[in-house]
Amino acid sequence: MSMNLEIMDTTLRDGEQMKNVSYSPDEKLALAKILLDEIKVDRIEITSAKVSVGEKEAVRKIIDWANQYKYTQRVEILGFVDITESVDWISNLGGKVINILAKGSINHLTNQLRKTKEQHVKEIKETISYAGKKEITCNLWLEDWSNGMLNSPDYVYYLIDNLAEESIERFMLPDTLGILYPSQVYHFLKNIIRKYPKLHFDFHAHNDYGLATANTISAAEAGIKGVHCTVNGMGERAGNAPLEEVVVALKDFLNIDTGIEEKSLYHLSKTVEAFSTYRIASNKPICGENVFTQTAGIHADGDRKGNLYASRLLPERFNRKRQYSLGKLSGKSNLDYNLEEIGIELSKEQKKNILDRVIELSDKKKTITANADLPYIISDVLETLKKILLN
Repeated sequence: MSMNLEIMDTTLRDGEQMKNVSYSPDEKLALAKILLDEIKVDRIEITSAKVSVGEKEAVRKIIDWANQYKYTQRVEILGFVDITESVDWISNLGGKVINILAKGSINHLTNQLRKTKEQHVKEIKETISYAGKKEITCNLWLEDWSNGMLNSPDYVYYLIDNLAEESIERFMLPDTLGILYPSQVYHFLKNIIRKYPKLHFDFHAHNDYGLATANTISAAEAGIKGVHCTVNGMGERAGNAPLEEVVVALKDFLNIDTGIEEKSLYHLSKTVEAFSTYRIASNKPICGENVFTQTAGIHADGDRKGNLYASRLLPERFNRKRQYSLGKLSGKSNLDYNLEEIGIELSKEQKKNILDRVIELSDKKKTITANADLPYIISDVLETLKKILLN
């Protein structure tokens, strides 16, 4: 499958909706630079309009930097169907793209906005018209789109039908509550794309059922033109589709090369960890601390005899390195790898005694590291053997 697919990263907007996460203006600028300049995502969404004084400073910093490198059209800000207010807020800060938050389900429209669909469309058009006068590009969110497709599809089609000729660059379709599964995503998007082949649609997944990555891949299979992600899957509730998982899966399963710099993904992940103070799980795909660590002796032995347990997810691909842990499941090959790592040669008998001690310590829930602990274990075991032999 070969196609052009935009990657929009919303770590700085939707990702910041994670509980207790708040980036300073300088942190937002640093992440924007990494995302656009180093990782090379196509677009970033950096905040919501009218949020705070601190957000104004962050937007100014990012826009000033983006202007220098002609990235301004790739920096987006969420705004609202409020005709002038959001547009003015963005325009006054030098922004050039608004992502207008419209309602994608009849439930949200009637119970939150308490307006008719005709009123909503009229106000969306007025907001778009005003944005045009300010030379601001418009994308349109259809919030709660997934519930709209499940419970009020006629309303969704009414919106698109009545807005298809407006100056909307992208229609952005979010699974706002993460309630869809892959075949539903494929079916809904395939039908919409067939019905409106000239329009650009984005898909935005949430991870409430742990299906955000899978749903995003299904969206790509259906022919979507853009997908949204966050670094480390940051976001409200269970988070969003993780950038690192999505771009790697798109490449390996669908042969879609997004142009993302894979070797920089780990650096980006650790930077977001540091700024957000949220640590990702050790077994998190791609960027978790343990994902390139073999523990079982049989795996280390297989790698040693022919790289039998390797896949396309090679650590070198992400500027990382394969490791072999030491513990009660370790075999001779685990020990051999770690001895080579620290440059120590031992006899077969010595290795056996060292491995016995490693297993003994592991049974006592001791953590053993190659560089810090293994030399001391070797020294202790050899000294014990020396005393036994002398006696």
